[in-house]
Amino acid sequence: MWLGVASAMFSVFMAVLENDGRRLLSYHIVSQVGYMVAGVGIGTDMAINGAAAHAFCHIIYKALLYMGVGCPLVVVGTAKFNKLGGLYKYMPFSFWLTMIGGLSISAFPLFSGFVSKTMTIEAAELIHQPVIYLMLEGASIGTFLHTGLKLPWNIWLQGKNEPAVEIRAKLKDSALNSPLNMLIGMAILAFLCIFLGIFPNFLYNLLPYPVEFKPYTLTRVFSLTQMFIFTFLGFWFLRKLVVGHPTYTLDTDWLVRIPGRLFLHFCRGPLLAFGESLDRKITKVTESFIINIRNPNLEKRMTPLAIGFGGLMALVLFSIFLVLKI
Repeated sequence: MWLGVASAMFSVFMAVLENDGRRLLSYHIVSQVGYMVAGVGIGTDMAINGAAAHAFCHIIYKALLYMGVGCPLVVVGTAKFNKLGGLYKYMPFSFWLTMIGGLSISAFPLFSGFVSKTMTIEAAELIHQPVIYLMLEGASIGTFLHTGLKLPWNIWLQGKNEPAVEIRAKLKDSALNSPLNMLIGMAILAFLCIFLGIFPNFLYNLLPYPVEFKPYTLTRVFSLTQMFIFTFLGFWFLRKLVVGHPTYTLDTDWLVRIPGRLFLHFCRGPLLAFGESLDRKITKVTESFIINIRNPNLEKRMTPLAIGFGGLMALVLFSIFLVLKI
């Protein structure tokens, strides 16, 4: 339970730093799986149902979100936030379909994530775990902030009338720049997100335990809607702080990248200097040896030594032969 919550919260914080749409969504995969792990850890019938329902819904809306980010990637060749913005006029259908996925993953009422994610959150409340409950709620709000707001803002909106010149050159003067097959696939998944959100019993009838959970209560809908409204207001006032920056976020690859960078610095610095110094010394000794070899007097002195060394080697080899024969 605690590991699932930690996973859900950690990925939300990492998504704050992301400049790439696909990496942001990948962090939110880890976050959403955290909900499922937390549900398994809670272990009640409601929690297990919530984990199973959330796994089902997550596959649908995350595929929708990846195709939403894939549209600008296919058309203009990048999903980097610092290079995009102002695409709404050229990709309005991709924008609205992606927004459905963003609202679904955020557990917004009338969308699929609401009927699955709230079940796990409610299960944490029923076993009197207020910290788990608040952290799962916080992860849900953070998901809305990043996937429901930051992602579409940086790709399609960002307050720009026109995208950058190099991006604009790859766009047609049309509202249908996205590939049609991708839009059809996104439309099917968006329909499922809305259908499951409005008719949750279709999903609940497939779950392993009987479901008595009622997602659409006045208190639950009002409280979540209230949190989403205040999250949006906070985002709007601080929207200039969530624009893309050309950075790379270090995660567990820190264990490879930082020591690797230090090792390369050592190789390019002290180790290279030592190698160059050793090379100069070896070259100097070799040149001196070659010069002495060409000296006739040295050649006369070295001949007896060479004969003696050859005889010694013959004696050693003969001794080894005798030992092996014995």
